Amino acid sequence: MNVSREQYDAIVTGVGGMGSAAVYRLAERGLDVLGIERFDVPHARGSSHGSTRIVRLTQPEDPSYVPLARATYNNWRDLEAETGRDLLTITGSIHASPTDADLFADARRSVEAHDVDHEVLTGAEVNERFLGYDIPTDHRAVYQPDGGFVDCEQAVIAHVEAAHAEGATVKARERVLDWHETGDGVRVKTDKGRYEADDLVVTAGAWAGDFFPELAAELTPCRRIMTWLQPDKPEQFRSNTFPVFSLAGEHGNGYGFPIHDVPGFKFGREPSLLNAVDPDEMPQEPTTIEEERHREFANAYFPSGAGPTIRLQTCVITKSSDGHFLLGSHPDYDSIHVAAGFTGHGFKFTAVVGKILADFVTAGDTDHAVDLHRIGRFFDT
Repeated sequence: MNVSREQYDAIVTGVGGMGSAAVYRLAERGLDVLGIERFDVPHARGSSHGSTRIVRLTQPEDPSYVPLARATYNNWRDLEAETGRDLLTITGSIHASPTDADLFADARRSVEAHDVDHEVLTGAEVNERFLGYDIPTDHRAVYQPDGGFVDCEQAVIAHVEAAHAEGATVKARERVLDWHETGDGVRVKTDKGRYEADDLVVTAGAWAGDFFPELAAELTPCRRIMTWLQPDKPEQFRSNTFPVFSLAGEHGNGYGFPIHDVPGFKFGREPSLLNAVDPDEMPQEPTTIEEERHREFANAYFPSGAGPTIRLQTCVITKSSDGHFLLGSHPDYDSIHVAAGFTGHGFKFTAVVGKILADFVTAGDTDHAVDLHRIGRFFDT
């Protein structure tokens, strides 16, 4: 075993969506950076896989997310220019639910609060404009023309390639076993070596609670299923005819995408229960029951997309106890910075979170709108 001790300015643990962006943005600022990933780069054990992740200006989670969303669009386009990779596809976005449900009301509130271009449509108007949809006519929807998706695996690859170009080192298939602060930084022990750095950035996804037992109660890993079906009318599910969506209704809550990269119309459905798991022990294979529950959703709202099953895949998201991200420098450690608890709607912000983490490391704070997400809210101050 290699037990040599290597010295860096910063170490990033977890090189998925958030970690790959952090490695790049730290290296871009001139730091000597090491990224450590226990699986492959990219990999399918967390929540940075499955071809597509929604990007949207509509933010029903809270209107304060909108400035972050605007910033992340700019950063995705910058990354495309820097790497030559196509990452962001604009399709428009639909947020639809019964008029008395939270999703429609909260989506509308978010765009109105920040004067975001949008239309309010009836379910019938959505169905007439976008033929792949068949949502109830009494639903109401917020249509926002700038919504779309980012290619998530390509995004991780692009961030790592850009980090390499800036001189960063990324080591995959290496597991962090222990870390602790020293008098002037941090020391990290893995199953392959020992490393020291001035700062440690933890972007470990569903494993963040293993690094910080004091936060484990605030971070719940949850298993999710992604489904791809063969559309009967594929022309209705192209990126120029089918907006990404978030939908709440009688047949469940879900989200989805046009066809991209792999065959099939992709969507996910929120389970009725929290479905908390141990990310190391959770079943990786979707069940027939899960497939049928997803098919029920597609049959109800997207019947021309509900052809034969093409693909099923699991992922694990990490829900925070209040539904908002955990971002910033750990209040109990001078050299530790965290991004965790993205609750299934964080990947779209990856490109800006990398810069935010670099801000915390290099400047001690950030000018981005993260007050709702500051990790200190979970600590007595």
